[in-house]
Amino acid sequence: MTQLGHLLESLASGRIALVDLTNRLSADTPTLRLPEPFANLIDFSLEQVSAYDTPGPLWKHHNIHTGEHIGTHLDAPVHWATGKDGDDVSQIPPERLVGPAVVLDFSAEAAADPDFLLDIRHVVAWEDAYGEIPENAWLLLRTGWARYANDRERFLNADDDGPHSPGFTAQCAQWLAEERPISGVGVETVGIDAGAAGGMEPPFPAHHYLLGNNKYGITSLRNLDRLPATGAVIVVAPLPIVGGTGSPSRVFAMVENEVPGI
Repeated sequence: MTQLGHLLESLASGRIALVDLTNRLSADTPTLRLPEPFANLIDFSLEQVSAYDTPGPLWKHHNIHTGEHIGTHLDAPVHWATGKDGDDVSQIPPERLVGPAVVLDFSAEAAADPDFLLDIRHVVAWEDAYGEIPENAWLLLRTGWARYANDRERFLNADDDGPHSPGFTAQCAQWLAEERPISGVGVETVGIDAGAAGGMEPPFPAHHYLLGNNKYGITSLRNLDRLPATGAVIVVAPLPIVGGTGSPSRVFAMVENEVPGI
């Protein structure tokens, strides 16, 4: 049997489970809100064109209206000033969109402090326990933030001082971008930077360093609690938008199961 045959057999038997990491996309999906004078993307919406009626008697279809960076989405290098000469979303090599998933669980820390920031020491401690992050991996930061995914106010968590959500220190973002051979990072929050990252140096360091070093980001993930620290494979499937800086994406993982009797 071929390797692909083994994969299909394992999926059919349940030895490998598919875990959907994608939040549903609708007009109610929480989206980033930038303060004035910055412009915001439009929210997702559907415009009905026909519904088994005169404009289309045998079919139903819609026009989609959405920003690129809405819901679970991928950030391409060209999204940020430091990556402006890099790939748009249609140019990302497919092999960079499939790879090992490494999950760093800091949900307890983020529950205690919504402004929790992952630092280099946290990643080094994880590597001491599980081994160095492998080539082409996606580092997935589990913070428990997905539990707010259907509550816009709690998901954005903004007050008079601005939004509060976990992310990366500037030093960690630079180190991951320059010292580890990852394809990118994934988070449960609305963006790959912390809520307060606009006040860091440089501003929004995860975007600055990762996209500037030909790495990617995926946001608004869910079900990271169903993934092991190592051993899963992630698949990121954005729309190949020519000139696109990002795209809403379907993201899922393949996870090995122990199936009794097999």
